[in-house]
Amino acid sequence: MDQRVLFRAIPGVDETKQCLVQSSPDLASCPRESLRTLIAAYWDRQRNKIREGHLQDPDELALAKHLPALLDVVHASLAPRLKKVINATGVVVHTNLGRSVLSADAREAVALAAAGYTNLELDLDTGQRGSRYSLVEELLQELTGAEAALVVNNNAAAVMLMLDTFCHGHEVIVSRGELVEIGGSFRIPAVMAKSGAILREVGATNRTHLEDYAEAIDETTRALMRVHTSNFRIVGFHQRVELAKLAELAHAHDLLLLEDLGSGSLIHFAEAGLPDEPTVQDAVAQGADLVCFSGDKVLGGPQAGIIVGKRALIAQMKKNQLTRALRCDKLCYAALEATLRSYRDPSKAKEQIPTLRRILLSSEELHKRARALQRHLVRALGERFQIALKTDVSRVGGGAFPQYDLPTCLVTLKPRGMSALDLKMALLATHPPVLGRLEVDAFCLDPRTLDAADNRLLVAALSEAWDKAHSAL
Repeated sequence: MDQRVLFRAIPGVDETKQCLVQSSPDLASCPRESLRTLIAAYWDRQRNKIREGHLQDPDELALAKHLPALLDVVHASLAPRLKKVINATGVVVHTNLGRSVLSADAREAVALAAAGYTNLELDLDTGQRGSRYSLVEELLQELTGAEAALVVNNNAAAVMLMLDTFCHGHEVIVSRGELVEIGGSFRIPAVMAKSGAILREVGATNRTHLEDYAEAIDETTRALMRVHTSNFRIVGFHQRVELAKLAELAHAHDLLLLEDLGSGSLIHFAEAGLPDEPTVQDAVAQGADLVCFSGDKVLGGPQAGIIVGKRALIAQMKKNQLTRALRCDKLCYAALEATLRSYRDPSKAKEQIPTLRRILLSSEELHKRARALQRHLVRALGERFQIALKTDVSRVGGGAFPQYDLPTCLVTLKPRGMSALDLKMALLATHPPVLGRLEVDAFCLDPRTLDAADNRLLVAALSEAWDKAHSAL
């Protein structure tokens, strides 16, 4: 077939646009040039297929045959890139899905801050310019027992700011077993190097003793630092120096003790069967001069890096020019303040902050929820899926409590006429997308990270995925 004949068979942009708007009237409000650009790009891809010999029949270029694909391309291109996703994985602090879900109070505070002007940097007592850093400082002092506090945009920024302010050009002593790499290939040694601090490793990978720190101290040392190992754990024959002993050693040599708690928590999670890790309050009480931690992990708030500690040190960091580059906006402060207010009553926090509530869900409650979800899905989709229950485990996620399981009950789905893998991939394209767990030959839903309001959306998404998969057969 002469390729020129095939090129002439491609419908024109205006004809295509008219047909698209007739099929989907909502596209009439789409900016004209945006729609034309998308249409032209689609037909350019078909021209490439002609050149490559993959299209050789003019009938295959009929507009009616391409209309469904065109509509999918146009709608996908015009839709927001950031979308609601149903998290059925059971990973509570899921980094790929935005980590913590905000509480109702925090969402309301964000909406209020976004809808109008705020006193972000206005002192309402004097009418003069104020400081955004004061918005949550008193709350953090109250909750942690620290003298002062500062908030930046994430915990890596908090670590960098501390090191740049106090240790630039000087040595910081860190245990070799704490030089971890966290998500996205960010490594503690690299963050330290960017800050201008000089890393001094001590100890062995699995065991570091107090004398290892003591022997490394010299005239170039400015701080001792402990780093939470995030999603990495050493088990078996290992030893880590207690924070209080490190504080005593640091202060005896007029050095700072910096504690990077990573995820960081204001409550203990022993009731969920998790190890009783030190809280921020514990770190402050045991003598750390500065303690930093994340806002959007087990704290259950927005992305932020929170630094608490000695007043004079916090004041010095506020004067660092990096602080302005790393500062948070009004939406972050609104969500963080509302989240922290809940912690004034720990029992309230456990009920109102979704991250805490989901971590602390009992096995009995999860089995109850799984049975209810199974009944709902069987009624709506029983002819399309084999649906059962399976005892399994969830994870906290976000680098918190690695290797520690939370008991749960999964709802397992075996689709009829397609594989579980095919179902998993099809659910990534539904509205909204659904992310679950693939185990052997079943797609699994964990009720720990689902709300009752998700049931209707799950039915619609599963139905959509099953229908599209079978229509393509």
